[in-house]
Amino acid sequence: MAEINLNKIKTYSLKKRKSKINLKEFAGVCSKGVSFKGFYKSLPHILAAENLRAIADAIILSCKNKKQVIFMLGAHVIKCGLSPLIIELINKGVIKCICLNGAGVIHDFEIAYAGFTSEDVLSGLENGNFGMAKETAEFINSAIVDGQKKGFGLGRSVGQAIKEGNLAHKNLSILHHAVKKAIPVCVSVAIGTDIIHQHPSFDGAATGWASQKDFKTFVEMVSLLEGGVIVNFGSAVILPEVFLKALNLARNLGFKIKNFTTANFDMIYHYRPAQNLVSRPTKGCGKGFYIIGHHEIMLPLLTQAIIEQVK
Repeated sequence: MAEINLNKIKTYSLKKRKSKINLKEFAGVCSKGVSFKGFYKSLPHILAAENLRAIADAIILSCKNKKQVIFMLGAHVIKCGLSPLIIELINKGVIKCICLNGAGVIHDFEIAYAGFTSEDVLSGLENGNFGMAKETAEFINSAIVDGQKKGFGLGRSVGQAIKEGNLAHKNLSILHHAVKKAIPVCVSVAIGTDIIHQHPSFDGAATGWASQKDFKTFVEMVSLLEGGVIVNFGSAVILPEVFLKALNLARNLGFKIKNFTTANFDMIYHYRPAQNLVSRPTKGCGKGFYIIGHHEIMLPLLTQAIIEQVK
């Protein structure tokens, strides 16, 4: 068999080829002491950097048009010291709704009460002390029971208790600031997943009722998502699942929710947020983004990009 003759291949000019990357999209080099605005502008217009811009721009546009902006937060975001950024976005009127899991409420309270959080699980687990902090369980569980009597959901119940309580660091509580600004905090609890469920003060009926009320509030918030943005930082399972059901329920009730943006930020790729937040809800009707990176880097970048342009 004769050897292939490469002299007969067909070529074309590189100058005529359509290419994905162009010099105008390259990163710029910042000078010493450059402003954040200058740094942000210097980022390449390629892949995740361009997606970050698109998410920030969508949030800014939603704010200008008075549309819905929802932030769903995994507990890791709070215990990484990022609460001040979320509080700033609440106080600037950017975030219209917060969605948390049960652990997020725990970290938020402990920061407000003690100025620290996140115990050493391994050492506590060895002798059965994991999650047995008295104040955390008694404060949150009693707040939920008291709030239920007033008809409050879980987020408002705990937020109101923090606001009214003598907590040394409540200025760093997301729940506290949300209650002050009348921003809904919708908390989705899975019974048995949180340390406060181990205590005798835990009332499963009250917690379930309060969490269900928050779910109904969340559906109301999602029903207003047309033209808006929903962002998920760090919840790999519970909150993406809750969002999918809330979106489906709102559409079932006749609300038009087609033109909106979703964004998922996490440290690794997860199936559920990729499907239930980024892909399925926006298919044929919106835009979804997935950015991988550490929360303690990505959330400050996104927050400052928003703040630079929000009045």
